[in-house]
Amino acid sequence: MKVAIVGGTGAFGLALAARLVEAGDDVVIGSRDAERAREKAHEVGAAGGAANEEAVRGVELVVLATKADAALPTATALAEAIGETPVLSVASDLRSTDALSLAQRTQELVCGPVVAGLHSLAAGKLAHGRPDEDAFVCGDDVDAKTRALELAAKVVAGRALDAGPLVRARALEGMTAVIVSLNKRYKGHAGIRVTGLP
Repeated sequence: MKVAIVGGTGAFGLALAARLVEAGDDVVIGSRDAERAREKAHEVGAAGGAANEEAVRGVELVVLATKADAALPTATALAEAIGETPVLSVASDLRSTDALSLAQRTQELVCGPVVAGLHSLAAGKLAHGRPDEDAFVCGDDVDAKTRALELAAKVVAGRALDAGPLVRARALEGMTAVIVSLNKRYKGHAGIRVTGLP
């Protein structure tokens, strides 16, 4: 699969790129700084690095891996370049009191379908290999969700699980806050595995 990772020079985006390159995907790292994107692409063996607007053109899936406060402005700026390409939103706005998830608000800004997922995965663990955890993806568009689940299955040692429609993104994004809280309280590296499923 040809994937653009917008925010690919950040900790999560770069870790995700490394796992996808290992899995044999054609990864383009996007950044506001094209030179930095090229440097980081070389670092993980990605197919290339480019300014965000160039990175998102001609791919099968765009991963919006910026920090939460940059996600909506970035989606707005790239909407035309992204066009109808599916977008995977991975950010969690831990301080938001908005009734809509970050993914749902992103869907209001871009033409292509938005799916949400990977919120329970920590950049630090992902950087060192496929974590022994499950990954969750939700969305309303079947094809977009299938692509995102395919991506998720490549980056975890557990399962990629369909968590339902895009409205579930609010719960998935909230999972990040719970995991961060557990890690602080118990000084650990929490992850999620679901039991009792076939």
